[in-house]
Amino acid sequence: MNLDDLLCVGAAGPFIFSSVINRNKNLIPGEVLQQIIEGNQLFFDEMKKHGVEIGYLGGETADMGDVIRTVSVDSTIACRMKRSNVIEINLQPGDVIVGLASYGKAIYETEYNSGIGSNGLTAARHDVLSKFYAEEYPESFDTDLPHKIVFTGSKRLTDTVEGSELNAGKLLLSPTRTFAPVILEVLKKYSLLPSPLERGSEVGEDKQRSENPIHGIVHNSGGGQKKVMHFNKSVHVIKDNLFPTPTVFKLIQQESKTPWSEMYQVFNMGTRMEIYCKAEAADEIISISKSFGVEAQIIGRCEASAQPKLTIESEFGKFEY
Repeated sequence: MNLDDLLCVGAAGPFIFSSVINRNKNLIPGEVLQQIIEGNQLFFDEMKKHGVEIGYLGGETADMGDVIRTVSVDSTIACRMKRSNVIEINLQPGDVIVGLASYGKAIYETEYNSGIGSNGLTAARHDVLSKFYAEEYPESFDTDLPHKIVFTGSKRLTDTVEGSELNAGKLLLSPTRTFAPVILEVLKKYSLLPSPLERGSEVGEDKQRSENPIHGIVHNSGGGQKKVMHFNKSVHVIKDNLFPTPTVFKLIQQESKTPWSEMYQVFNMGTRMEIYCKAEAADEIISISKSFGVEAQIIGRCEASAQPKLTIESEFGKFEY
């Protein structure tokens, strides 16, 4: 998720990554730490095949049973880039919004992805999973939470879910999809990808960037479909052609009875990356995304407005923010 945050501003690597893993060793054996570390390396190896360079610096592990109930993994990813290469978000009337799907199976993924992403997971697991987990695994939640909001759903991890090839557990635990290979190719296509140490004409670079058809890349992590409003200064963003809502979000809403207007403010609802651009660039961006097995389409547009606005027109109603 943080890798994709960096790519949104044009930071394309090489990246460096380190992590700190804290655990309660009475509950989390060393094999779990091994799986986490090896899983990181497998991901980096896969990304390298697609031109995304991530150097694994290692990190630190610590046994901290006094303060960690199970395990926590704190990670840092960073890279160097020239300040002049930062892509700023400057939404303009007439822009279209190319959305990249959070669900499906990209060519760099090993199995189908539900699209859940890393945001809202605490609420999602308590809304969907049953009280069985509170009783069997008391270490898995904050004991200061009111009992009435702890694991209030009807599902167990292995339960089937109508409309999905994944069970409830896999729906909730699908890895947060990275769009790094896709965004990297988009940045290359539109000359937004100089080497971090490249030297050239700053005047020429500034002119090239000012004429670029891409006016912003927004990663729908915290804030869900409303994330763009953190960057919207003066346009009316209209999203009226979103992807069909993935099963995982329907399941969360059915189990929690959360209003749909709130669901769009918490979850990505099937679209976790948005590229705001001139209309003539949309087809090429969509083609690049689909070449990696990631569905993409124009999901909306920007119109002139006296004040920043967002309108979502979906299968569940029209919502204005």
